[in-house]
Amino acid sequence: MISICLADNSPVVHHGIKSYFAPSTEVSINTQVKNYSDLKKALSKGKIDIVLLDVELNGLNSIITLKSLVNEYANVKFIIFTHVAESLYAPPAIKFGVKGYVSKNIELPELEKAILKVAGGASVYSEEVKAAIAFIKKTKKEDRLFKKLSSREIEVLKYFNDGKKNKEVAKILNLDEKTISTYKLRLLQKLNVTNLVDLLKKAKDLAII
Repeated sequence: MISICLADNSPVVHHGIKSYFAPSTEVSINTQVKNYSDLKKALSKGKIDIVLLDVELNGLNSIITLKSLVNEYANVKFIIFTHVAESLYAPPAIKFGVKGYVSKNIELPELEKAILKVAGGASVYSEEVKAAIAFIKKTKKEDRLFKKLSSREIEVLKYFNDGKKNKEVAKILNLDEKTISTYKLRLLQKLNVTNLVDLLKKAKDLAII
């Protein structure tokens, strides 16, 4: 029996997935958490095979934190199950060692297949993820600005796109506000724009966000 930890903010998601897998003889949703702190506690008990994780989980405020999590629990396989844009998180998540990245738009039987494949040693990515990565590969070399961006810069960019101000982003990422201003300046320089509106527009045009 594959032991699953479901890490998601939504009670509806918890109920739906738990109900779907209840009759299964192969997959068991043994642990359900709604924040990063509880996820860490669950992982420390060492009884989890796969974590089904939404990258917007409460308390998981940084993709750098995700990298640390995957590295710390190398014996656990992580599947990202989220609505977050594939072009934003899929490439770095895959690089970090995440074994699956699937969209919440898929049907539950497809999610079950993904879990079984990952448990069997395969890596699984949804069609949306494959399309996003294919788009990136096809982009002209001179336009692959995402290559110039660090994971932290991409995070800051995402929060700007969500409408967050420097002070709010600093609080979320536990950084100094001046540091966020520096990241913003770097982003403007790297994407060759002069203001936030043009920065976000260009990032969207290049499928960075």
